[in-house]
Amino acid sequence: MGDNFISRKDRIIASAIEIISESGLASLSTKTLAMKENMSEALIYKYFGGINEVLIEVVEYFVRFDKSIIKTVQCKDVSYVEKIHVFFETYAIYYDNYMEISAIVLNYEELLHNTGTREIIGNCIEERSRFLLKLIEDAMEAGEINHTFTASQLKCILMGVLNTQLLDRRTSIHTQTLKIEVMESIDKILMLVKK
Repeated sequence: MGDNFISRKDRIIASAIEIISESGLASLSTKTLAMKENMSEALIYKYFGGINEVLIEVVEYFVRFDKSIIKTVQCKDVSYVEKIHVFFETYAIYYDNYMEISAIVLNYEELLHNTGTREIIGNCIEERSRFLLKLIEDAMEAGEINHTFTASQLKCILMGVLNTQLLDRRTSIHTQTLKIEVMESIDKILMLVKK
């Protein structure tokens, strides 16, 4: 019985992510979730206290992967510039393989206005931002990156590439993977600022 509970709960979270990806955050409700899962709305309440609790679980799921990516990059024994490359490559691969989860990135603003998810997503955004900023500052201090941009400016430029590519995938068809398109831009920018 415990396995079924976990399995069903995980499926509900996955379905919630799909609904957000397909129709937007505002379309996530117990009714749409029940329809997607082919179950009664009452059964949703067996696993969750309501739609806000489902949304919190979705965001926590997103954050777990975010933390894993940061840990992966931290463990690499490479230069800071290579760590920056790995940082973006890992996100691009992750989003390539699970494009639906990128809808969370594209809904940051709305999630920051939700009392249940504000702190969780805010901390995630700040941690990701601080981590990338520190990598860039360390690369500058080590003489790997020049000072054409400030560390903060470069962080915004690089994150902008990833976020813009994610949004662009929602509006047009692409023949190349997200990884190829993101990394072409990231690598060009890094080449411009490398010493």
